[in-house]
Formats: sequence, structure tokens, C-alpha cells
Amino acid sequence: MAFSTACSKSVLERCRAWLLLLIFLPVFGWAADIEVRDQRLTAGDDAYVLAADFRFELSPRLEEAVNRGVVLYFVAEFELARERWYWFDQKLVSKQLTYRLSYHALTRQYRLSTGGLHQSFATLGEALVMLRRLRNWQVIERNDPVAVPGSTYQAALRLRLDIAQLPRPFQISALGSKDWNLESDWKIWSATLPPPPTPAPVPEDK
Repeated sequence: MAFSTACSKSVLERCRAWLLLLIFLPVFGWAADIEVRDQRLTAGDDAYVLAADFRFELSPRLEEAVNRGVVLYFVAEFELARERWYWFDQKLVSKQLTYRLSYHALTRQYRLSTGGLHQSFATLGEALVMLRRLRNWQVIERNDPVAVPGSTYQAALRLRLDIAQLPRPFQISALGSKDWNLESDWKIWSATLPPPPTPAPVPEDK
């Protein structure tokens, strides 16, 4: 009886170990393909704006997909939180910015769109240079209660290829495929909000 109980425990522990391995294998086997660098919050006239650089390359399969007319959607995500020692961090701000990378065979140009803005490029490399440079993204409005100069928060930023917005056949191909999975880890840093810019002096009437 004791032997049977010991065997049952051994089998259970072995199954549990295999389950954990299956869960965390993608994490251990796949390193982040996008690196977030030089992230910074600055004070603008109407809001706090975010700038950052992303370092990554498209896999040959993703390049081929773009050149064949498949639209790639990249999503930048920003979060601002207040640390709490007694509970989970309090999330204060959550923002998303979607980029749409496409190729138009008729004009032979690549287009990068975000919101209502569109830019066209002669080469894919030129479009990627712009995609890798995040600039002037308004993430905290001036009238937001958290927009207090001198306050320090925990900020987080990441960029990922949104597989859910791919055409259905490509979504199926992307499952479990390294070539189709492109994302960064969350880049977390301590951010102190700077004071707003000093308004320019009004010239006196002579």
C-alpha cells in the first residue's frame, strides 16, 4: 500500500513537471525579438509625450508576406502605475497605438499608417526606420489627475506584432511559429514627471 502511494505521488509529480515544462517552454525557448531602448517621458504643451526606439528586424517570411500584400499591424502599449506595498500596483494609465504596415503594388510603395496619418516610402527598409522610432506619443493628458510634476510612477512600454489582425489563414500559420511571432518584453522603468515647459514671454507693447 505504501509502495502504491509512493508510486502515485511520483507519477503525479512527474506529470506536474511536464505540465510546467509545456507551459514555460515558449518563454524559455523564445527570446524577445524586439528591444525597447531610450524610452523617455517629456512634458509638452498639452500632455506628457513618450519617445522610444525599437530595435528589430522582420523575418524573411514576414517580409515576403508584406511584399505579397499582407498588412502587418504593430501595437505599441504603454502603462503607468503606482506601486503599492500592500497590494497589486494601481494601474493609472493604459494606452495603445497601432501601426499599419502595407505594400501597394500599383504605386510600388510601402505605407506606414497610424491613426489618420499616412507616410509612403520607396523601400521596406525606409518604412521600418520610421516604425522603429516612436516620437511625440501623447500618453498623459495635462488635465489627468496623475499629471503632477515631480510625481514618480512605474512606467511600462512594449511593441508587438498583432497576430489577431492577420488574415485568418496567416493566423493559423502563426500559431507556434517563430517566424510570425514578433514582440518585445515589457520595458519597465521609474518615471518622474518633469515640469511643463515655460511659456514664452509675451512681448510688451511699445
